Amino acid sequence: MRTRHRRRSSCRREARSVVRGVGVLRRPSAPGQDAASDGRILLASEGRAITPAAIELAASLAREHGCGVHVFSVVRVWGSSFGFPNPGLLPNKREWDAQRAVVGDAVDALGKRGIEATAQVLATRKATKRIVGEVSRLACSAIVMAADPPRNRLLQDMMWSQEPYRVKRRAKVPVHIVTD
Repeated sequence: MRTRHRRRSSCRREARSVVRGVGVLRRPSAPGQDAASDGRILLASEGRAITPAAIELAASLAREHGCGVHVFSVVRVWGSSFGFPNPGLLPNKREWDAQRAVVGDAVDALGKRGIEATAQVLATRKATKRIVGEVSRLACSAIVMAADPPRNRLLQDMMWSQEPYRVKRRAKVPVHIVTD
């Protein structure tokens, strides 16, 4: 009788782990749904405004490769409280609206240059991981990001404004950083 009980509980544990894994992995829509995914350019932002110089570089790279641009921006999730998600640490409506405006302005500027552009705004704690993940998901051929001047490597890992340099270290495609 104990053997049956153990078998059942182990089956339940396996079933729970499978269900947990499915719940954690939330895949965005397939890349082929909104535009062709052949060598896109990713114009990314970790929350800062996308500069005209970065838009111009992304447009010139898109013309060279004959592809579109995907504009991607991250809204920062500020952390967790005692290991649990806390609604007070999630982005508020004003932060979401600000990032939607940044992305919308970039899409409009690319449209004026004759470049086909799509956009996405996402909330995350780990901007580097999500940006690099979008590159592989959309099969992008390059990343363009606006950035502050580089800092000391020790300080760089602790500052949110140095996110483009972390993306450059982790990405497997060329990363073009535009500093103003």
